[in-house]
Amino acid sequence: MKNINFPLELTFKIGTLSNDFTAADAEGRTVAYVRSKLFKLKEDIQVFADESRTQLNYTIKANKWLDFSASYLFADSAGNNMGMVARKGWASLWKAEYEIFDSGNKLEFSIKEDNGWVKVGDALLGEVPLLGAFTGYFFNPSYSVVNTATGQPVAQLKKKKSFFGRRFNIIKLQPIDESQEARVLLGCMMMLLLERRRG
Repeated sequence: MKNINFPLELTFKIGTLSNDFTAADAEGRTVAYVRSKLFKLKEDIQVFADESRTQLNYTIKANKWLDFSASYLFADSAGNNMGMVARKGWASLWKAEYEIFDSGNKLEFSIKEDNGWVKVGDALLGEVPLLGAFTGYFFNPSYSVVNTATGQPVAQLKKKKSFFGRRFNIIKLQPIDESQEARVLLGCMMMLLLERRRG
């Protein structure tokens, strides 16, 4: 995921058992295909260059058994540690909140849901038969990625209006270096997989 022209659009596949999605940049170029391995007791995510799945660029793996506050480790294709994202446990019951750390376990960024009520409305309407498929047209949560050193937002992840709520985009708000950008994108992708499953 290099030389990306933002915004980045994430589109989940429908009609498959796995929780897969593609990421395309502003030019429509696929920059990642994210695949969640099925039937794993621990999260095991693979990030490929494209849908052909011939080039594995990153992996994201939980460092604990399925756990409410597990952290998820990033590694490149050679297995080198790149950092991690961790969910802030009970704080996530109301508004989703995650933290992104670098390879030395230093806190770099936080991801915070902008409005917790949007997720509540999305989850409630999603339980109504037939109407649940249309929640993506009514409730569209957004999440801000904030640099913890400066307090400034560097990116925003937002759910777009779409059937089955399967489209999201990531907007870059501030310049960050290449390694930080990779961690922000991997952190947003992992958070999205977790939050989408929770509703």
